[in-house]
Amino acid sequence: MEAAAEWGPAGLFVAAFLGATLVPLSSEAALVAALAAGVPVGEALVAASVGNCLACAVNWGLGRWARQRVGPMLEAKRSGRAAVRGLERWGAWSLLLTPLPVVGDPITLAAGVGRVPFALFALVAFPLRVGRYVALAGLV
Repeated sequence: MEAAAEWGPAGLFVAAFLGATLVPLSSEAALVAALAAGVPVGEALVAASVGNCLACAVNWGLGRWARQRVGPMLEAKRSGRAAVRGLERWGAWSLLLTPLPVVGDPITLAAGVGRVPFALFALVAFPLRVGRYVALAGLV
């Protein structure tokens, strides 16, 4: 988290990108650290949002591209199983859970595996991710 604050928007972009993958890193904590270090709110929101949404798109693409390999990998983890079951049960509605901790990132991967159309995925997941950061920045 210190790197996000020390490196400014570029560090926050990297932290937010990694935070949206299956790497256990909190992009929210990185945003708070960057704001506390004096990174302007607008720059912080853009860096975190772009990094996080880009990683979500990569997750979706990896799920779509490596469906045969990623499917069993998701099934091997509890949060992954929950993401797959949610997608099977609720379809695209499960995308509303993508900003949540623990299960949100596996849902982005499961959406690709489940062949959710990218336009629908982006239309739902991206604004929710950005909104989470906007809300958090308003609290800091």
